[in-house]
Amino acid sequence: METVRPDKQTPIPSPEQEAHTVPAPASPWKEAFRQLRRNKLAVVGMFIISFFILIAVFAPLLTPHQVSTMNAADRLQGPSADYWFGTDDLGRDIFTRIVYGARISLMVGFFAVTGALIFGSMLGILAGYFGRWVDMLISRVFDIMLAFPSILLAIAIVAILGPSLQNALIAIAIINIPIFGRLVRSKVISIREEEYIMAAKAQGMKSGRILVHHVLPNSMAPIIVQATLGFGTAILEAAALGFLGLGAQPPTPEWGRMLSDARQYITSAPWTVLFPGLSIMLVVLGFNMIGDGLRDALDPKMKH
Repeated sequence: METVRPDKQTPIPSPEQEAHTVPAPASPWKEAFRQLRRNKLAVVGMFIISFFILIAVFAPLLTPHQVSTMNAADRLQGPSADYWFGTDDLGRDIFTRIVYGARISLMVGFFAVTGALIFGSMLGILAGYFGRWVDMLISRVFDIMLAFPSILLAIAIVAILGPSLQNALIAIAIINIPIFGRLVRSKVISIREEEYIMAAKAQGMKSGRILVHHVLPNSMAPIIVQATLGFGTAILEAAALGFLGLGAQPPTPEWGRMLSDARQYITSAPWTVLFPGLSIMLVVLGFNMIGDGLRDALDPKMKH
């Protein structure tokens, strides 16, 4: 039943009507996505990464030249209508190699980060949830790995396995495991004493089910942010290994390897260094922008 104010004769909604007019709260992930879309830098980052993904997918349609075709007569040609980014010291079209190199760099970033995320998260959850000697053992392994500079550890792993793109991918995944592991461990330690975890234990739920259905889903936010930032780091590390000759081997069009092959022409043919270096910079910058936007959107402390 509606009541009426005596002054303005405006009907006052009943509690039942008010309950129907209150909008349902948005889910945390929808709210985070809404916050991400409002972040201009994150949108720019998504545009950059989407651009490189598109050129990687449609590489055969974008390139008029073959990726490994050599033409000694056209070596070290500057940018022109025939060769948009010029040619390298073997007469290969740099634009074509940049486009196909995007496939390799994105593939390395995806598989390296996925491997590090899976194994790092598993170890971090075990260390944070069970504690005691499990935590001590896993944490000490992480500490030993983090005691070495990451690039030196990657070089050592590739030196043992042999220089190749696949072994570089494995090395990059290994050196990033402690980063994900320590991040997940700290998050699990903070939530393992929460009331819903204690209630699940009181109901007799097994540890494995608690980890899968309660601990892991509530640890996803920092994992997603770190994974996004890790893409850029992995691509940069792959380029560093390629530059040192420990990653992709010729004639694979990998950006780091292209920089290594062109370093002696940095003054006489600067375009051979400019475009591969610019590609690495843009991809890493794009992932960092997205990662920063995700951190702001998923961290309640960063919201205004």
